[in-house]
Amino acid sequence: MPSVRDFKGSILMPGDAAYDEARSVWNAIVDKRPAIIMRCTSVSDVAAAVRFGREQGMEIGVRGGGHSVLGISVPDGGLMVDLTPLGGVRVDPDRRRAWVDGGALLGALDRAAQPFGLATTAGNVSHTGVGGLTLGGGMGWLARKLGLACDNVVSFEVVASDGNIIRASESENPDLFWGLRGGGGNFGVVTGFEFDLHPVGTAAIIADLYYAAADGAKVMQRWRDLIPEAPREATLTAWSGTAGDWPWLPPEHQGQHLTSVGFAWVGDPDRGHQLLPALRDAARPVAERVEELTYLELQAMDDERQRHRLRRYWKGHYLREFGDEAIDAFVSRGVPSSDDDVNSAVLPTGGLQSYGGAISLIGDGDTAFSHRDTLVEFVAVAGWTDPAEDHDQMSAARRYAAAVEPFAAGVYVNDLADEGPAGVKRAYGSRQLARLTELKDRYDPENVFHLNHNIPPTRQAAG
Repeated sequence: MPSVRDFKGSILMPGDAAYDEARSVWNAIVDKRPAIIMRCTSVSDVAAAVRFGREQGMEIGVRGGGHSVLGISVPDGGLMVDLTPLGGVRVDPDRRRAWVDGGALLGALDRAAQPFGLATTAGNVSHTGVGGLTLGGGMGWLARKLGLACDNVVSFEVVASDGNIIRASESENPDLFWGLRGGGGNFGVVTGFEFDLHPVGTAAIIADLYYAAADGAKVMQRWRDLIPEAPREATLTAWSGTAGDWPWLPPEHQGQHLTSVGFAWVGDPDRGHQLLPALRDAARPVAERVEELTYLELQAMDDERQRHRLRRYWKGHYLREFGDEAIDAFVSRGVPSSDDDVNSAVLPTGGLQSYGGAISLIGDGDTAFSHRDTLVEFVAVAGWTDPAEDHDQMSAARRYAAAVEPFAAGVYVNDLADEGPAGVKRAYGSRQLARLTELKDRYDPENVFHLNHNIPPTRQAAG
């Protein structure tokens, strides 16, 4: 085992007892084998690991929550800088601030803040990493009310590509502060986040109204028309897929293609319930699921469905408008109504969540995050267990996304999969991308941190 100067954490090599667990990530398709895993217990450890990787000429990947669908945190034959041991969260309820270590999960942040009735925008799955979510922008159930996760960051602590530790805020390295709010992991290893917290209480509602596929289009049209007028406490949601054996669904509808519309609400439950009649206007639902729950329960509600060890693939789009043709593509899941030969077992599900509210109040050039005029975010999601289905499952997700793409205006960087440079261009647009490239030239000119949705420095992009 190598000796690394100034490194106090643990080092794992192939064959070590904990090696296979440490290299495993959320997507079970990913089966990469780093040459060395350096599990960091301090910011100094991260700096020492980065310096070591550069001295050895190794490809460097950075693991936080490990939720990338491509498993880009795990470098085959390279060095994985593992932030998992850096999972601490400290909250000051009087100042309404949270200090979050770079390897913390969203659930740790929620659990630390909620005893005081506080929260900040923090995704929809509690075992997602704070770092990856926030650096890509950070959509969550509070975003329409409080802005994205990146909009609530006060400062970042960063280990740069040369191993130096720097801070970024409105007053320190403000250019880097701009780029870290949406530019992904391109500019360094973020080892600390300082967040604003907000009084949101502890109450929440989840509502899902399920409809037969024949009613899907008219129900979706009504749902779309509610988005501009919906209170900011509500994130409107929609789903198109094959129903499971859910207890709230009558047996005759289980295993059938259904469409659902609904919302997640954080705040006064009585006000939340007032949204339901408008959703019921278009047609009679075959089933409803309306639950009052705590904010912590809302944040963990999808944890099992989004569990580790499934094989996964997704494709996403941003839509500024959601016209009737786009609705038809969403409801159909990319399959023509005349096609009776499609195996429903390999059809992906489609999900939508509404944007607007506080997200759109920030100027498009004020952070690296782009597309603040988005109306809805679409994702086609496939999850399965049998490797023999890999081709069919991924092809079906691509077909679904292709059906929606003519109506798209961009993509959320955290929804990117294997689109490569073309996907990065769609995520940022030419103006944002030019500014991000200037930052890359300044903070990582050798592209040390390229295992991400990469923004290459000018000399590599030109070459």
